[in-house]
Amino acid sequence: MDRTMNAGPDLTTLATAVGDATRIRMLELLMEGRALVAKELAFGTGVSPATATAHLQRLEQARLVRVTRQGRNKVFRIATPTVARMVEALMTVAVRGPRASVTPEPLRAARYCYDHLAGRLGMGITDALLRAGHLSLRKRAFALTPSGEAWFQDFGIDLAPVREQRRHFAHRCLDWSERRDHLAGALGAALAAQVFSLGWVERQPDSRGLIVTPGGQRGLKRHFDVL
Repeated sequence: MDRTMNAGPDLTTLATAVGDATRIRMLELLMEGRALVAKELAFGTGVSPATATAHLQRLEQARLVRVTRQGRNKVFRIATPTVARMVEALMTVAVRGPRASVTPEPLRAARYCYDHLAGRLGMGITDALLRAGHLSLRKRAFALTPSGEAWFQDFGIDLAPVREQRRHFAHRCLDWSERRDHLAGALGAALAAQVFSLGWVERQPDSRGLIVTPGGQRGLKRHFDVL
């Protein structure tokens, strides 16, 4: 039998890369959306720096992380939004039955999902935009309506550069704790960046979780009716 007839995506290499507890934990840590050095990832996964370096090399070879230099240090990030969606999808599959009840409350309340807002905060904002008619549902994405165009501009987001990005514009991302879709893609990332720049949320140390500030509570209530 001609093996080339079955040629396709190299799922075996991908499965090997993510099928290790340390490497999948590294990807989970990088889902905070920040760049981390090898020592930080070693500490977060409980392995030696040398072992962490070997695991990161495997992830880089599988094109799951990308490495850049900041001064003398190499820093690691999730390679692409597609990789981030894969990790989030794995989390969604992993959270089943009683496991969902032990998900830490701060992560369920508000967190980053790579570069956009998730948890009850992300869902609340997405639901508010849908209720107001600023977003509409499509099969695999959200669509920005004419009123949404005006709303995002008024909220301080220039949509022209957002549309120019080489990624999904308004992706529907399945939230692993809420089990519904929240706004992701370039538009979701721009919205999260604006919420952060307004000082409405702050990062929790060493976590994907977010803290809503007092000013954020007022702003989220006023703009989205989210508590």
